[in-house]
Amino acid sequence: MTVHHLEQNNSILNKFIAEIRDQNIQKDSLRFRRNIERIGEILGYELSKNLSYASSKIKTPLGTKNINLPKNKIVLCSILRAGLPLHQGLLNYFDDADNAFISAYRHHPNNDAEFEIKVEYFAAPSFDNKTLVLADPMLATGKSLVEVYQAIKKQRNIGEIHLVAVIGATEGIKYIKNNFPENTHLWIAAIDNQLNEKGYIIPGLGDAGDLAFGEKL
Repeated sequence: MTVHHLEQNNSILNKFIAEIRDQNIQKDSLRFRRNIERIGEILGYELSKNLSYASSKIKTPLGTKNINLPKNKIVLCSILRAGLPLHQGLLNYFDDADNAFISAYRHHPNNDAEFEIKVEYFAAPSFDNKTLVLADPMLATGKSLVEVYQAIKKQRNIGEIHLVAVIGATEGIKYIKNNFPENTHLWIAAIDNQLNEKGYIIPGLGDAGDLAFGEKL
């Protein structure tokens, strides 16, 4: 797996990451969602550099111009519900992409720190001859992405894969490296080195779904 860690190079991205982490700024759920969306746009732009291109002749009112345009047919697939603002950011740039959605959540059968990932909903077009962009804002243990990938494989033929995340943990990145094809690309804004005993990223930002859409029962 190739990891593209964007925070390693200073850019305006740092401002958006700082704001989604800031416990005072993130109280504004509209601003939180918009910042996730903007991070998605930046991640999508960087991802686009890795696609295949072909020259196309464009006719203008005054002549013609050859421009290299992406050849890839893309399916954007996001994990509900936290992935929705990230999905929108990617869709802002890949506006002709097909769209897919899949649910994944942590189930605690014994009401303790131990959990398993439940995948219960999947709505998607055909993936044949298309590039899959799988988005989840928080890559903590990596189990959600792996379980989602396994669930999708049972129903669709998957070709080229790009994973998109906002914040990840080194442990989770190592886990997905061992469970995704070697030619997979991970596009990630920021990487933290620690998980707590409940499997949440430290310092991270908290629960992205709750911050974007309100606390759940």
